[in-house]
Amino acid sequence: MRQSRKSGKENEIMKEIELKYGCNPNQKPSRIYMEDGSDLPVTVLNGRPGYINFLDAFNGWQLVKELKAATGLPAATSFKHVSPAGAAVGLPLDETLAKIYWVDDLGELSPLACAYARARGADRMSSFGDFIALSDVCDKDTARLIKREVSDGCIAPGYTEEALAMLKAKKGGNYNVIQIDESYAPAPLERKQVYGIAFEQGRNELDVNGDLLSNLVTANKEIPEEALTDMKIALITLKYTQSNSVCYVKGGQAIGIGAGQQSRIHCTRLAGTKADNWFLRQSPQVLGLQFVDKLGRADRDNAIDVYIGDEYMDVLADGAWEKVFKVKPAVFTREEKRAWLDRMQEVTLGSDAFFPFSDNIERARKSGVKYIAQPGGSVRDDAVIECCDKYNMVMAFTGIRLFHH
Repeated sequence: MRQSRKSGKENEIMKEIELKYGCNPNQKPSRIYMEDGSDLPVTVLNGRPGYINFLDAFNGWQLVKELKAATGLPAATSFKHVSPAGAAVGLPLDETLAKIYWVDDLGELSPLACAYARARGADRMSSFGDFIALSDVCDKDTARLIKREVSDGCIAPGYTEEALAMLKAKKGGNYNVIQIDESYAPAPLERKQVYGIAFEQGRNELDVNGDLLSNLVTANKEIPEEALTDMKIALITLKYTQSNSVCYVKGGQAIGIGAGQQSRIHCTRLAGTKADNWFLRQSPQVLGLQFVDKLGRADRDNAIDVYIGDEYMDVLADGAWEKVFKVKPAVFTREEKRAWLDRMQEVTLGSDAFFPFSDNIERARKSGVKYIAQPGGSVRDDAVIECCDKYNMVMAFTGIRLFHH
């Protein structure tokens, strides 16, 4: 990776970073640079980030910067393939969440570390090999958590000396560590090329605030502060999620994100299934699983995902369960799962464009959704509102679409 610098000092701000290749190895040459010839607002402190790494890093940084501005709390996101697998703010973890996120052995964590534990833990299958964005200076607690996860890199406005040393030692010294100038403000117009043709648009500088959520269109108009915060988290997350997209949020963190589907109901179902899996991980049946010694976190995540799914016999069949569990678990029946999921309540749902049919509301209800934020504007808005009223939900029309491509 060739780097053009202002001077010969190590880690000096760079004008250009030449990348190994673009999205795929056959796409060469590849680089990042500022079109006006100015310095890049990032410094590579370790590793050799690639094209997709930088896409994830810059999208993720925008997300966490806005989350912190909207909530006043440290924020983190776990990105994969230019969409967040999880996003969260730094609220404390209870005993159950600490256990299902595999951090119960780390003791009390800093708010930033809690934010990343939540962001990573929401959908650990999708977060495997993620790129991390942090709103605040990466501290020792957060670095300890990152160091033991499978991850490609991290972007943050800074790193403590201890944290940087830990991250530099990760992946045999090749872990990607990027520092971004938090004062950097991009130009109001953004451009890209597709098939040699230039596209230009104004940046999406939408401020997600209380005013955006003031148009309550349902009979029930009571929204607690916690749900308003969750609505902000959902909408900001959707700003940086490949469309179509839907986001379920609870307790300060995204618990299910459905991205890039051509129909909205498929986004709602996909995200709802992820939210359900997040809650099923907290059930006594899953918390009571006894894994064989030295089984890694990723293998435990895979086993849990299969165990709570329809292909559960893949890990419960004779000759298979012995490789994963000390004691063969009982089947987690469909009826038992439904009974547990019926306990999931007060979930918030955000959508990057209007719901065209009430089937989205029916599916959301099965995952405990109580609060909804969406643009509105469908010819079937009345049917959607009627469905929300049937279940005493609260829905805000933002009037603003949040497509991201």
